Amino acid sequence: MSPVFLAPHREFPRPPHPSDPRPGPSPELRLGPRLERAVGFDRVFEVVRDAVRRTLGVERPGLGLALSNLPPQLGAYWQVAGNLIVLNEGLVETMRAAAESPLELNAFVYVILAHEYLHSLGYLDEREVRRVTAYVTRSAFGPDHLATRMADGDLWQMYPFLAYSPRGDGRRLRIVPGFDRASTQNYIR
Repeated sequence: MSPVFLAPHREFPRPPHPSDPRPGPSPELRLGPRLERAVGFDRVFEVVRDAVRRTLGVERPGLGLALSNLPPQLGAYWQVAGNLIVLNEGLVETMRAAAESPLELNAFVYVILAHEYLHSLGYLDEREVRRVTAYVTRSAFGPDHLATRMADGDLWQMYPFLAYSPRGDGRRLRIVPGFDRASTQNYIR
């Protein structure tokens, strides 16, 4: 029988405790204009990756994105040890119809993708990943940005109409082509 080797325990960067002073965006993290201009899931995800890398110093290339109709209370999920984020298409379409600006839709998608991206980096505890999502978002955009308010709050309380999004069971997945191309362009065409 072969010996079993366990991977060494990896410490994940931890943001300051909530009682610490709240940071504003540092000059190099001013990602607000990029989020306002972003068109498509891939462009929003590039902002997510940059914000996490610049704030926490970690990243993970090669994730994929799929869209599926999920229950309205579920924004997205990432399966542990997987490489696919599954985003609730019905929820995104409901928000797209109600959003008052492209920024509002992009901030919504940003917060959901950032949450799942942090899960893929090893932040598995829900309460912790919400706290880290809020910290990264606040660091990238400042405390008054719409994305920060979304990350600090509860999306379903901020947007109660989301509860009436189309219901689904997640049986069908639609892969989003070209997602995370910035990290895979050198080896996947």
